[in-house]
Amino acid sequence: MYKTLIATVENKPGVLNRVASLFRRRNFNIDSLNVGRTENPDVSRMTIVMDSQEVDARLVEANLYKLVNVIDVQDVTNQPAVLRELALIKVDAPAEKRAEIISLATVFKAKIVDVSADSLIMQITATSDRVDSLVELLRPTGITEMVRTGHVGMMRGDEEGARYTPGRHADGYTQFKAQDVDPALGV
Repeated sequence: MYKTLIATVENKPGVLNRVASLFRRRNFNIDSLNVGRTENPDVSRMTIVMDSQEVDARLVEANLYKLVNVIDVQDVTNQPAVLRELALIKVDAPAEKRAEIISLATVFKAKIVDVSADSLIMQITATSDRVDSLVELLRPTGITEMVRTGHVGMMRGDEEGARYTPGRHADGYTQFKAQDVDPALGV
């Protein structure tokens, strides 16, 4: 089973390298990693998909929080989230097969974004399962090239993903309770 984590991080040089290095050092396998800016230019959002058979999401979250540039980590697996993937697929499309290929694209709500004499490129944005289904149906026609983005995700409504690190909140700061305060230390 795959786990999907969403991490918000500071938008600074080297942050992606630090996260990727953490996964390498801990021998965690990333199935897909997608990074982009958010509505806040100082914050980037990472969507990380990994095989949970190898690693528990709680361990990954705890290790990510050790990195100073990580603001928040949420496990959105089996949560009310919208997860999508973009794929560009180039297929052989001779004249006699072109109508069948375009019909498949229409059924899957894929868009034809480029046409040449003997091939075409389609774009699909859907769940990974739906992209997989289209790819399997196109294989007999001859896929010559394909690229997939991996997941991007967002929680629905006001929902939040699971957070396993005690005291962590969406703002990335630890919430201290009254019993955690030590007057002798000034905290």
